[in-house]
Amino acid sequence: MLKRIPVYILTGFLGSGKTTLLKRMLNYVKTSGEKPALMLNELGSENVEKELFEDEAMIELLNGCICCTIQDDMRGEIDELLKSREDIDVLLIEGTGIANPAEIIEALTHPDVIDKVDIQSIIGVVDASRYLEYQSIFQSSKEIRTMLKQQITSSTLLVVNKTDLLDEKNRVKVASKLEVLKMENTPMVYAQYGDVKSELLFESRFFTNALNMKDDLGGHHHHHHSHPFQAIKIDGIEEVDKGSFEKWLKKQSKWLLRAKGYIHFKGNPQPFSFQFASNQLNITTIESDKANCIILIGARLDHEQIKQSFDQEVRQIV
Repeated sequence: MLKRIPVYILTGFLGSGKTTLLKRMLNYVKTSGEKPALMLNELGSENVEKELFEDEAMIELLNGCICCTIQDDMRGEIDELLKSREDIDVLLIEGTGIANPAEIIEALTHPDVIDKVDIQSIIGVVDASRYLEYQSIFQSSKEIRTMLKQQITSSTLLVVNKTDLLDEKNRVKVASKLEVLKMENTPMVYAQYGDVKSELLFESRFFTNALNMKDDLGGHHHHHHSHPFQAIKIDGIEEVDKGSFEKWLKKQSKWLLRAKGYIHFKGNPQPFSFQFASNQLNITTIESDKANCIILIGARLDHEQIKQSFDQEVRQIV
């Protein structure tokens, strides 16, 4: 069976304390007797923090952000790492301070990568001492507020850091604003210098599940409603009717955030890559004959409902 590497993603605005937290996580992994690998992303042409991790297995992604310009490079680097270092037990990813973690998840749940990695958690680090400033329309830009919202709403654990730098009144204000933005089941932990219990940091809070349409679920239930995010990989699919497939995607619950994969449509021997977002299906022809594969990303996804509706609304259409 193919080994899937557990992955932890660190996100947070510039200066929030991600690197300090990363060092703590790295030390915990090594103390536990496991071999970690790091993926560090920088917007510039040089990683100025490289020296902090010079003895570690490391992937550097420079001159771009994981979330927008170098997803293909990221997938290729992960492939090379796993091929060359079979001893790696854990992959820790630190995005840039302006990365949208939802797009990092996008890269890690690509059909060619999803079977090689196992996303465990998206840890969002918040600078409590400056959060109210960043949220102020008078002291920050719309771009900063939007980016912070993306990071907070995508996190499965929030580390509210640098709490020693603000008083109790403002700490309560920060907590109240974060409660409104975060997913309802995302826990918040308050910290100074990134000092968080390792058990909290390494708890699995993101589930990637497989659903083979050729198998009977046999009464097994897979309701992970207590966890903010899921990725479901559906395989064992034959060719489908394009119209029925598109209607089925649009009828899924509001908790379906993204869908993508490879698909064959009836009456057309050409394989397609598809993307579904904002209730719109986009398809692109591909040269290689990939096996059919559907990946659903969202929250509160119900395996049984997905299988039953797919059987009834897509597979039974001739």
